[in-house]
Amino acid sequence: MNPFPKIWHVIYTRPRWEKKLNNLLLEKNIESFLPLYKTFRQWSDRKKKVELPLFNSYLFVKISKNQYYEVLSTPGAVKYIYFEGKAAVLNENQIEAIKKLIQSDITFEVLENILPIGTKVAITKGALQGLQGEIVEYKGSMRTCIRIDQINRSVLVNVPAGYYEKNKEPRAKNK
Repeated sequence: MNPFPKIWHVIYTRPRWEKKLNNLLLEKNIESFLPLYKTFRQWSDRKKKVELPLFNSYLFVKISKNQYYEVLSTPGAVKYIYFEGKAAVLNENQIEAIKKLIQSDITFEVLENILPIGTKVAITKGALQGLQGEIVEYKGSMRTCIRIDQINRSVLVNVPAGYYEKNKEPRAKNK
C-alpha cells in the first residue's frame, strides 16, 4: 500500500496564472485539473470564443504528501486553500461533478456561497445524473445549486424539474 496516497487539494494562484500554473505542474508530472468553460468575448474590433477558468485563481491538484511543497514552489502558486484548519481536500466525486458539468451543455453560473440552504435533491437524469444539490431561488427563478464548500463557491444549474428528486431523510430506527 502506498504510504502517501494522492488526494485532491485546492491551490490559490496568482491572478490570471491558472493556465500557466497548470502547464508548469503538468511538466513536473503533477496531476492537476483546471476546469475551463467556453464563452464569447467582445473586443472593439472582433468577437472571439475563449476558454476561461471556471473558478478564477483556483486550480485543483492531486498530490501525495511528498509533493505538497513542490507544488507551492512552482511559479504562480500562491497558497493552498484551508478549510477548518487544514489544507482543503476534495473527494473524487466533487472533481467528477465539476468535470461532468463543464462537459455538459447545461447553462450554469458560478457564485460565491451567498445562497440560503434549500431543499436537498439528487439529480436522477441527464448529464449530471448522480450529483447532489439543493433547490434555491436566485434572481426570481428556481435553480439547482451544487456547492463546493472548500473554495466557498456554488454552481447554479438549470435542471428541469423532472430530472431530480428530493433526497429522502434517513428513517429513525424503532427501539
